[in-house]
Amino acid sequence: MPPSPMEHTRLGVWFAGAPAPPAPLTWGQQALWAAIRRRGREQALMSLRRVVATPRRGPTDLANVLRAIGALVGRNSSLRTRIQVVDGDLCQVVAAAGELPVLVAEAASEDDATVRHDTAAVAAKVADHLADTPFDHSREWPQRVALVRVGDRISHVVVVFSHVTVDFEAVETLLRQLRLLLLRGAVDTPAGPQSVDVARRERDVDRRRSTRAVAYWVRGFARLPPQTLPWVAPPATPRFRRTVLVSQAAATAVRLAAARCRATSSTVLVAAIAAVLSRWSGTDVCGLHSMANNRAVDGYADAIAKLNQVGLVVVDSTGRPSFDDLLRRVWRAALEAYRHSYYDPTELRRAFEAAGLPYEDAVSPHCFVNDVRLAADTDPFARTVDEAQVRAAMAGTSVTPAESLDHFTWRLRVEITDQARGLGIAVTGDTSHLPPPYAERFLRDIERLLVEAAFRDLPWPWLPCPPEEEQVARG
Repeated sequence: MPPSPMEHTRLGVWFAGAPAPPAPLTWGQQALWAAIRRRGREQALMSLRRVVATPRRGPTDLANVLRAIGALVGRNSSLRTRIQVVDGDLCQVVAAAGELPVLVAEAASEDDATVRHDTAAVAAKVADHLADTPFDHSREWPQRVALVRVGDRISHVVVVFSHVTVDFEAVETLLRQLRLLLLRGAVDTPAGPQSVDVARRERDVDRRRSTRAVAYWVRGFARLPPQTLPWVAPPATPRFRRTVLVSQAAATAVRLAAARCRATSSTVLVAAIAAVLSRWSGTDVCGLHSMANNRAVDGYADAIAKLNQVGLVVVDSTGRPSFDDLLRRVWRAALEAYRHSYYDPTELRRAFEAAGLPYEDAVSPHCFVNDVRLAADTDPFARTVDEAQVRAAMAGTSVTPAESLDHFTWRLRVEITDQARGLGIAVTGDTSHLPPPYAERFLRDIERLLVEAAFRDLPWPWLPCPPEEEQVARG
């Protein structure tokens, strides 16, 4: 655990659980392990930060909170696992017992209101600190834990998980277990399948599923153009730039378009991104990558493992469909992608090489779409607005530059996020293909298409001309 810059105490909590023999990495772990090797120092971004407020009705003294943490680690072998070389191969090695370091950060104040504010701020600061240093998976446990203490009580438990060991769904399951352990001291139900269980099953019963998925990827990838967006200019330094659009108009438009088309807001957003990409690239077929949680696989709903993997959505706009027709195509393509998103990365590499297709070790030429909103389709008919109101709200849209990166996994990544002032759409792009002025236009085209689609179907080409054609038209 990295040293803390704030006033703190270092403790350890002992844990014990059922032993388990070493197992290979899961397919999800293998894919992320390769991505971490490519990203170098940026692998710190692969950590999942969570802060849990201790329950008001449960015991919040240090001894009871430490006992809950030890019980959580003891019942989940994934949290007692290191990644080490065994007989020349990377393996998951489970410890039957051990000690987990715990940082105790002090927060103190004079009145209750200030205490609540201070402890939350301290917890957030501690979470950032714990996530700042990449995990050493051969020596560290796959989570770092800190407690925020006010006087004689613990106000928050801070946990930073390594994404190499667990995914978002597994983290939520673990936090539910932690809350029960804090409140009641026990969890009545058994722990779900652990990472080593998943790895062993992948060597056996899941092989056929992987074979089908690999065949789907080879067929789909062969249909895609070499690049999603054309080359525009020499790269800037740093090469990759992130630009963020925040729009209340887009937030409302997505909700209205989803209701009008009887679709999910995620499908509407993917269709809008695909439409802009198709229009800008001038191609009828484009490839979008998205993350699938793979929890629909039998027995994996409550698995504590890294199950999520990248899927391939092949969007075909031949025949010049209207936007509503394109949306239906996107929905079907997304279902196919999710059905074929659980696969052995080694087999995928071999199949790509056999087919003469590039298997990307550096930068993927296609677009990754990541919808990380927490409540994407809650109460879709909560507010009634007319078209004039939505269009007027576009005046309040902001587009701001964010961080720059020397290296990145994707030529283009679009993230959908919750923002206080509306929907957040962020694009991180290779400046050779999406220099900053193009990035802003790209985001505003998505917003504009969403606003148009909120009230009516749009005929092809859905939007006016892309930037290059616009420059030619202006002379």
